[in-house]
Amino acid sequence: MNPLVSIIILNWNGWQDTLECLESVFQIDYPNYQVILVDNNSQDQSLEKIRKYTQGKITVKSPFFIYNPNNKPMKITELTKQETEQPTDNIPEANNHLGSNDQLILIINDTNYGFAEGNNIAIKYTQQTHNPDYILLLNNDTLVTPEFLTQMVKVAEIDGKVGMVGCKLLNADNPRIIDSTGHVISWGRIVDRGHGEVDNGQYDNELIVMGAMAACALYKKEMLMEVGLLDTSYVILGEDADFSWRAHNHGWNALYAPDAVVYHKRGRSITKKSIIPKMTVLSLKNTVKYVTRYGNFYNKLLFLLIITKEGLFVLIGSLIKRNEINKGEYFHTLMESYAKIFKSL
Repeated sequence: MNPLVSIIILNWNGWQDTLECLESVFQIDYPNYQVILVDNNSQDQSLEKIRKYTQGKITVKSPFFIYNPNNKPMKITELTKQETEQPTDNIPEANNHLGSNDQLILIINDTNYGFAEGNNIAIKYTQQTHNPDYILLLNNDTLVTPEFLTQMVKVAEIDGKVGMVGCKLLNADNPRIIDSTGHVISWGRIVDRGHGEVDNGQYDNELIVMGAMAACALYKKEMLMEVGLLDTSYVILGEDADFSWRAHNHGWNALYAPDAVVYHKRGRSITKKSIIPKMTVLSLKNTVKYVTRYGNFYNKLLFLLIITKEGLFVLIGSLIKRNEINKGEYFHTLMESYAKIFKSL
């Protein structure tokens, strides 16, 4: 028996990556899934391109797969956010699991709700409409292998207390480099295990971890019902770390599935020099938020040490113009972080 999996992909002004991601998903070997694509009020040609793709009018080229024209045109069901909130009987195709590779649900949001709320909208919709056994969050800048979901579900079914499963995320630009093999705690905060390392098979065994990066994370229905959804106070960065730690504190186990391989074009949307400084400050703020929420005294002490070390590197780098960070803003955020951590001790 193959549990139903709702695959949720969020798009915002990134139709090229999204179409490549969709095409890879529609070629997986898992037999019981549905794809829900959420558009967060894109201002490019995303909606037009997505519709043309489902009609078979766009041939997607990729080094990771051969385009399959045989499942196009595919059925597309379009819903607004307001329609997803209606009673199930009023939602088109409400009782259709859409469990095949030739159908797509497209939720069109009227504003950019950010990563957490954008995904939550789809999770709430599919929970009330299709009642899937699992929710899979998948970034639009990922490319999946045919067997990835089969492997993730296999690991998830090992034990009833497994609430979350992560995959082996590899760098799409250099597949020998690891992006993440699960969330773990290091220096009092959550980090992506193996990030930046060369993949020499050192993480090829199943292992209990703290959680999974939301670029590709499988969540069990029962865990979501108990723990809740992504915290919408995180607009971007840190929401998956918060969720991993929260689920862990509720007693749910997270496992890593080494045979589930996914390629990730990490940071495509935040690599511009004008954005990186903002992300540096925001990352610090958001990490402080979840460490003070869930960390113990030892976690917080280690975190104080690491942000002091990293803060010095950032400030020194700004002085010699290696980055464009606003020194005043970063220093203020660092001092504010110290205050919040000491207050929570």
